[in-house]
Amino acid sequence: MSLQGKVALVTGSTSGIGLGIARALAAAEADIMLNGFGDAGQIEALRADIAATHGVKVGYHGADISKPAQIAAMVADAAKTLGPVDILVNNAGIQFTASVEEFPDDRWDQVIAINLSGVFHGMKAAIPGMKAKGWGRIINIASAHGLVASPQKVAYVAAKHGVVGMTKVAAIELANSGVTVNAICPGWVLTPLVEKQLHDRAGREGKTLEQVTHDLVAEKQPMVKFTTPEQIGGLAVFLCSDAAATITGTPLSIDGGWTAQ
Repeated sequence: MSLQGKVALVTGSTSGIGLGIARALAAAEADIMLNGFGDAGQIEALRADIAATHGVKVGYHGADISKPAQIAAMVADAAKTLGPVDILVNNAGIQFTASVEEFPDDRWDQVIAINLSGVFHGMKAAIPGMKAKGWGRIINIASAHGLVASPQKVAYVAAKHGVVGMTKVAAIELANSGVTVNAICPGWVLTPLVEKQLHDRAGREGKTLEQVTHDLVAEKQPMVKFTTPEQIGGLAVFLCSDAAATITGTPLSIDGGWTAQ
């Protein structure tokens, strides 16, 4: 399918899942507004590469997703430089692990600000423009942890459960506006960060990369196989298609059977 003429804003898209989604949307001919942290030179090279590879317009905004005013400014800047945002992918997220009684207050506030409140502020900023055009796609990247829990992840699990609930509310409110709102709930995803963690763990435990990969994924998933950022990108593109026009308010698992257990 073609998303030519559509403008997609993907938060946290300078690496990992967000970058996979941005590339997939660009391959479907959408213009892209990237967002995220990193080296300015590397980000510019990435922006230029996506634009050249897919023949689309690609911008970048360094909004801090924990800051509501910066999110609103990013949506406004996307509209000014590329056109009103048609597709919003709320992907930016962070993680911190500790037991409930030992979880630092500042870490709780940070995870909730980015993983939960950032999604709200992104939707709030983008929805008016989508309603005005009578078409929009909001895709919130939740997690298997938006549906089930694991120990040591109280802030992340709370935030991702909240994202799934928020997705349902927005979907109901926008049901007859031409705007759909869905959540993608990945299990284990093979990002560069996870690859590094696997290599470090293999060296630390004196095991092969294959052994530590199997052990990690098998802890949660019946299917001992990572999802890739590209596969999540493919699901995002599908959700933007006419075939998905009546899919809304839905958490879509892409998790190797994690939440089927």
